[in-house]
Amino acid sequence: MAKILYKVGRWCAQNRGKVLFGWMAVLIATLTIAIVMKPNFINALTIPGIPAEKASDVIKKEFSSGGDAGSIRVVFYAKNGDLTTPTNQKVISDTLSNVQKDTNIASVMNPYQMKTISRTKDIAFADVNYKVDKTKVSEKSLDHLKESIKISKKAGIQTELTGNVEKLSPIERGGSSEAIGIVVAFFIIVFTFGSLVVAGLPILTAISGLGISIGLILIGTNFVDMQSISMTLAIMIGLAVGIDYALFIIARHRQQLRDRMEVTQSIAKAVGTSGSAVVFAGLTVIIALSGLCLVGIPFLTAMSITSAISVLFAVLVSITLMPAIFALVGNRINPLRKKSKDFRKSDSAESNFWGRIVTRYPVLIAIVCLLVAITVSIPAFNLKLGIADNGMKDTSDTQRRAYDLLTKGFGEGFNSQLVVVLDATKVSGDKQAALQKVASGLGKNDEVAFATPIMPNKSGDYALMQLTPKHGPNDDKTKKLVDNIHHKAKSIMKTDKVNVMITGVTAMNIDISEKLSEALPIFVSFIVIFALILLTIVFRSIFVPLKAVLGFLLTIASTLGFGVFVFQEGHLKDFFGITKEGPILAFLPIFLIGILFGLAMDYEVFLVSHIREEYMHTKDAEKSILGGMKHSGKVITAAGLIMISVFASFAFTKDVMVKSMGLSLAFGVAFDAFIVRMTLVPAVMKLFGDKVWYLPKWLDKIIPNVDIEGSTLNDLEDEKDEKLSRSI
Repeated sequence: MAKILYKVGRWCAQNRGKVLFGWMAVLIATLTIAIVMKPNFINALTIPGIPAEKASDVIKKEFSSGGDAGSIRVVFYAKNGDLTTPTNQKVISDTLSNVQKDTNIASVMNPYQMKTISRTKDIAFADVNYKVDKTKVSEKSLDHLKESIKISKKAGIQTELTGNVEKLSPIERGGSSEAIGIVVAFFIIVFTFGSLVVAGLPILTAISGLGISIGLILIGTNFVDMQSISMTLAIMIGLAVGIDYALFIIARHRQQLRDRMEVTQSIAKAVGTSGSAVVFAGLTVIIALSGLCLVGIPFLTAMSITSAISVLFAVLVSITLMPAIFALVGNRINPLRKKSKDFRKSDSAESNFWGRIVTRYPVLIAIVCLLVAITVSIPAFNLKLGIADNGMKDTSDTQRRAYDLLTKGFGEGFNSQLVVVLDATKVSGDKQAALQKVASGLGKNDEVAFATPIMPNKSGDYALMQLTPKHGPNDDKTKKLVDNIHHKAKSIMKTDKVNVMITGVTAMNIDISEKLSEALPIFVSFIVIFALILLTIVFRSIFVPLKAVLGFLLTIASTLGFGVFVFQEGHLKDFFGITKEGPILAFLPIFLIGILFGLAMDYEVFLVSHIREEYMHTKDAEKSILGGMKHSGKVITAAGLIMISVFASFAFTKDVMVKSMGLSLAFGVAFDAFIVRMTLVPAVMKLFGDKVWYLPKWLDKIIPNVDIEGSTLNDLEDEKDEKLSRSI
């Protein structure tokens, strides 16, 4: 691989104009097509085949109202008054009359006619039902609704909106967050390398690759269902790895220029050596993300593929566009006359300070790292998975305010309502009597606050009813109620021949969480086996893969512990701007495993490949660790800080899903880069000495040699020198 990339780097440097023009043309073409086609994201998280989805399909088929029609609930609140006064009744009636002028609306349920007024008479709601699907309610219709409720707002009645219409509260896709991450990354590179040119190059190439990735993702939304969160994740990951990958190649190129290597030769060798590690690291991330497709959950598949696309283009621009820019910049990337003081020190020393500390006290440092990991991981034992509901949105969001008002006026369980589908097709006798009997029994559950009468369909074979639990949507008691109904459904089917199914937002979220929990062990097994095989091939060692996987497991446990501590238990929530604690996002653990595995292996490869390269030359275990940490320590530190800053910048978003992913990834990268890879890994390698590189002879014969250190390039250069001397 090193030889191939060496030739790629040389060709790109020698044909810089073609490469630069080619990438620019691809970027412009991709974004132009994306803008013309217009993106078509969805926000719903669904999994085909789960019980709630099956029940929803029955509703669509058997009931004329269907299951996906747009619906918005308008919530009214008189802070110091009574909504039943003639004045307030007129204001609300006028508001709803104006709402109904939209021809796309099927019906508006007046709270005074439907008795949807709280006991305290200060809170009421009206349901607005649309003729079209929830994904097709237009911006024009929403604008009309928002304009209409200004009537009640001007009269002093707080008016909020909630519902299933996706455009009502779209997921944030960043913007300012990316800008913050880029600015911080720029200053980190300037501080580390002392050059504005060096700081600009990795950011330029990362943005170029990310721009193409975004264009392809936007185009893809017109052909496959894709959630908005997929775009956010792709931007988050693509920007972080794009800067990091470019940085690793830049560091190698600058080092070689300081050693007086000719520019084109240095470019080719940097791509052949560090570029090999970048390709390997990128492929590792891509394969880890693609492994999420094995879980068989559509929205996870969409997220993994979009993120993998962003990583792929981060790799491609690093090994092709970057060499072309190097050739264009020439020696200005590292002018010898401005060689900084810290580089002179780095060149003269055989090791750095941290390397000497780690190798001097390996036992103490290993124990401290393990104690820190165990302590941080403890909260993970209380992990509870769920899906963020409107009650976890930022208080500036109208759906969050509507949620709070409905809870205040109608009880905690009002936002947890369950839709029960009763199927009496197998009942041979009086179907209505059988449906009534089953409905009556379900309504008597101790955890049910209120049950509506059944609503049969035209044929009388099916009926709908609504159960209002006593507790909130993410409460354990609500989950137990759903589990209890599922359990009872089996006995009801045997005795009454009525099939009981549950759906609704709460039931859907519970089923999704359970499905993701079931998929987690499968994915973890895939990742561990994949890591062991991959690292054995790369480092030709038994110990290195085992050490890397154990370190990765410590990172995952610690990251989940941090997530539980902050998001679930609510510690430091004010500091991070979290408005309400709640369960950990159901797909967060499985996605963290995929992403952090790839990123952890990045740092493992960049560090251990340098250590192995030193060991192959010196055959001295301690010197190889010191040399590896000296040559890669500064770059890994900068790369880790950049990735942390990019991920942490998403903490400034208001969406709890984006915030939880950004902060969790930032913590995970920080823990893995600085506690595991830069501290625990070299300490343990020092303890085991030469045994680290043990590989049975029979295994050494059958595994391929991928040469990510670029050792074969020395032979290639020797051959060229020999040919040159012969010609002379």
